[in-house]
Amino acid sequence: MESFSTLIRTASREQHEEVRGSTFMSDLLGHKLGVDAFARYTEQLWFVYGALESGAARLAADPVAGPFVRPELFRMASLEQDLEYLRGPGWRSGISALPATLEYAERITECARAWPAGYIAHHYTRYLGDLSGGQIIRDTAEKAWGFTKKGDGVRFYVFEQIPNPAAFKRSYCALLDAVPGDELERQRAVAECKRAYALNNAVFQALGAEFPLSA
Repeated sequence: MESFSTLIRTASREQHEEVRGSTFMSDLLGHKLGVDAFARYTEQLWFVYGALESGAARLAADPVAGPFVRPELFRMASLEQDLEYLRGPGWRSGISALPATLEYAERITECARAWPAGYIAHHYTRYLGDLSGGQIIRDTAEKAWGFTKKGDGVRFYVFEQIPNPAAFKRSYCALLDAVPGDELERQRAVAECKRAYALNNAVFQALGAEFPLSA
């Protein structure tokens, strides 16, 4: 039987490519958008990771999701440093979540409350995505807007407590393969992974509408 880590990666490949190919992300990585678009995206991440990491606190002792609660992954403190740099000391009163972002965060919260395997699907798509592809965004931001390498503005993408990302990803896949559940539950989790990508893509579409290239 195919391992769960292979199943979830293979099944979500198409959605992953859709996210990578979104107009907003293509324009951002192509240096076609300004730093304000990058800051607005960072705002949305704060709401999404707020849901993920409040859920992590709730699930730390859960037999299914508990092993995935890894403090070295937590991003909220870094996001808040970035937002203070990007938006200023009063950033909390000036940021807002897009409707698509609220829907995304609410689904994560719903899974954290009622379905640990579903929470894992969101955990996988976010943390492993930002640990991997997020490095391209960091590099782009540093070059486009002169941020200090791995410094203020891009600290979200710097996983200081994970010195060997490749080894970490292998250990993460081992955790996925050890998730208990029958084939039906595995398929439900894969479907949730696809849903997570769709929710993330909806955020990119909303950001693309807010920052059309003509602007």
